[in-house]
Amino acid sequence: MTGDKRSSMPQSVGRFREPGRGPAVGIGDNAAMTTSFDPAPLRPDLERGLRALGLDPGAPIDRAAPVAGDDGTLAGGLLAYLALLVRWNATYNLTAIRDPREMLVKHLFDSLAMQPFVRGLENLADLGTGPGLPGIPLALATPGLAVALVESNGKKARFLRECVRQLGLAPRVRVLESRAEAVAEPGAFTAITARALDRLAGILAVGGHLLAAGGRLLAMKGVHPADELAELPAGWVGGPVHRLAVPGLDGERHLVEVRRG
Repeated sequence: MTGDKRSSMPQSVGRFREPGRGPAVGIGDNAAMTTSFDPAPLRPDLERGLRALGLDPGAPIDRAAPVAGDDGTLAGGLLAYLALLVRWNATYNLTAIRDPREMLVKHLFDSLAMQPFVRGLENLADLGTGPGLPGIPLALATPGLAVALVESNGKKARFLRECVRQLGLAPRVRVLESRAEAVAEPGAFTAITARALDRLAGILAVGGHLLAAGGRLLAMKGVHPADELAELPAGWVGGPVHRLAVPGLDGERHLVEVRRG
């Protein structure tokens, strides 16, 4: 399967500053990275971005039990995840993005821009999640949301299991080391999502069977995907399409909803 990454991924990153609050987030200001990366200096930038997205940085994470390593808040959990991603990425090449500040914008803020559309959902399958995007940020930010992280790549699946363990997200979040089309849970999910997996028709071909009656595909795209909506297979209806605002990101981002027709 070939991904449609040119239309689905952010194209450029700017600088983000919440009005009246301190310096901007800049990409590339501290690009040097080591496996002993300390995410704490990024917390002010993270908190500004979360507030711009309408999220409370101090909101408690929905966990079965407390975990060591962060303060139990949304901001703390996201920084703990970012630290894991930076450390593992140095060895396993989980993402082409190396700069932690760029990860903050292109991975965390970009994933969380769709959070309003998963509030109130029972569960979500994140297809081809890679290093857990958008599934892990959404799970940290959305109490009660059960997330299945679907990833066939073994090294990425190992990273995901370590994230679930260290972030204290089990049993609400689980890892399915499988291709999406091989997940034998038909009709089990109220929504599926994919961030850079394929065109809309391709996502539905491999993951449409996972949707419950009335379920939705929530696909993240770059520019408005009018051509992809026009080629939806029979039995599926596109829309609405939501324009997303990602703090610090220059370029278009859209969330596309697709339902059975």
